Amino acid sequence: MIEQRDLLFVPFPFSDQKGRKVRPVIVISNNEFNRNSEDILVIGVTSNISKDRYVVPLTNKDLEEGKLWTECCIKCENILKIDKEMTLKKIGKIKKESLDSIKKVIFEIIN
Repeated sequence: MIEQRDLLFVPFPFSDQKGRKVRPVIVISNNEFNRNSEDILVIGVTSNISKDRYVVPLTNKDLEEGKLWTECCIKCENILKIDKEMTLKKIGKIKKESLDSIKKVIFEIIN
């Protein structure tokens, strides 16, 4: 089962919706939603490090499982609902503290 905080590879659409590239994402939808829906809510991860206001850094210290090949950041404005069938592979799981940081930034965006 796909769980909240899982780090997955999925075909993530470009912002102009004209193509896709396999990218890492983090599952942000809760486990009840994930069990009862054909979809999951994910947030984009990139190795293009940015100092943007809505970015959360992601390093191996932030992982409960798995390993990153390079330092990354979580682009909290890149939220997407995808079909679970689109997931290609689980590559890790972030720590609860990292999810808390993501939630805080998302709240800033929508509040």
